[in-house]
Amino acid sequence: MPKETSAPAAAAAARGEYIEHFRQFLSASPTPFHAVREMARQLDAAGFEALAEAAAWGLRPGGRYYTTRNGSALVAFVVGADPVAQGLRMFGAHTDSPCLKVKPQPELRQHGCLQLGVEVYGGALLNPWFDRDLGLAGRVTYETGAGGIASTLLDFARPVATIPSLAIHLDREVNEKRSINPQHDLPLVVQLDDEEEEGGKAWSFRQLLEQELRRQQPALDLRRVLDYEMSCYDTQAPAVTGMAGDFIAGGRLDNLLSCFVGLQALKAADGSATALLVCNDHEEVGSGSAAGAQGPMLHAALQRLLGDAESYARAIDRSLFISADNAHALHPNFPHRHDGRHGPRINRGPVIKINANQRYASTSETSALFRRLCELEGVPVQSFVVRSDMGCGSTIGPITASVIGVKVLDVGVPQWAMHSIRELAGTHDAWALFRVAARFFNVAALDGPLQ
Repeated sequence: MPKETSAPAAAAAARGEYIEHFRQFLSASPTPFHAVREMARQLDAAGFEALAEAAAWGLRPGGRYYTTRNGSALVAFVVGADPVAQGLRMFGAHTDSPCLKVKPQPELRQHGCLQLGVEVYGGALLNPWFDRDLGLAGRVTYETGAGGIASTLLDFARPVATIPSLAIHLDREVNEKRSINPQHDLPLVVQLDDEEEEGGKAWSFRQLLEQELRRQQPALDLRRVLDYEMSCYDTQAPAVTGMAGDFIAGGRLDNLLSCFVGLQALKAADGSATALLVCNDHEEVGSGSAAGAQGPMLHAALQRLLGDAESYARAIDRSLFISADNAHALHPNFPHRHDGRHGPRINRGPVIKINANQRYASTSETSALFRRLCELEGVPVQSFVVRSDMGCGSTIGPITASVIGVKVLDVGVPQWAMHSIRELAGTHDAWALFRVAARFFNVAALDGPLQ
């Protein structure tokens, strides 16, 4: 007879399967556009109905729906029996990450090399971008054969560019003094210039995009590429690392890990209450866009879900929004960068983020509720407060609180190397936050005993 699986072994197996699915999600999501497409694919498979913003919404209790904006942001929800009386359980994250984006006229021909000019998106940690095998992915907008305009997603899905470092022999002080000039030091090398001695025929990045689209999508009704939003990414696959498999390493953990957590939790929502996931774009550059947290996307979806202003106000007062964005883990080589009492450790549980100046929107009430949810799931919980002599980052939490007037909790899993091309988080923490988020979505009432 087969051996009976022990509870710890079963939990470890479930966690391992979850992390493997997350690795696959990361690999399928080199840009916000690809991340939203992958989330939509998973929601379709889970029985959610796609809603167009321009169409009428015929929502019903028990219905499962999602809508997208700009192809880079998403709102998905499960309608409970009475959203107004119960309020909503909302979970928010963001799809964008710091990266390098190709400029509109990027073509450079320099010293025997064909290069692409890039601009820095968000607060990227630039040093790790050197000497990596870089891919290119994003959205391409093109003219059809009939003269219309359409868009498609493109991922070269292979290393096509690099930014080589300057040898230490030519810069002896590089390890002591190094500053990176984004204009001069970051253009991508994509090819050797075989025609340099012939006067250099004009070359076009748009033509390269057309060639790749025709190779990957031969049935596409493509006349010519009109424009694009293409980003660089590291082609090295995400990996579980560490001798004991403690870590998940990969690009864009900030904040696709939180998007994945919210997505899986929403798929597990049982309809006990109205559960909603929002994944905004442009958080890394201030959230001020139609698809960002400062824009009207979430507010408009809530208005359509809740109806009139009276119902909206009543429901929002009974609601809670969890803003999930990764937290700074205590770095063993730089412990002095943290407050001595508030340095979260990897694989010690999700982190409640607190700031007296409202850079985070957590309150004692929202924090207490999260602590209780963690207790119910047997999950440890930590707190983060930035050193009093250092500036503090922010999230979509305070922005969402000010836009829709909802109570907010800021949380996240601890991670190292935030805003690097390759970040590191804990496998146990990612699983723990999912369990708490799933419990949150299935709580019928927030103002009574939690079960």
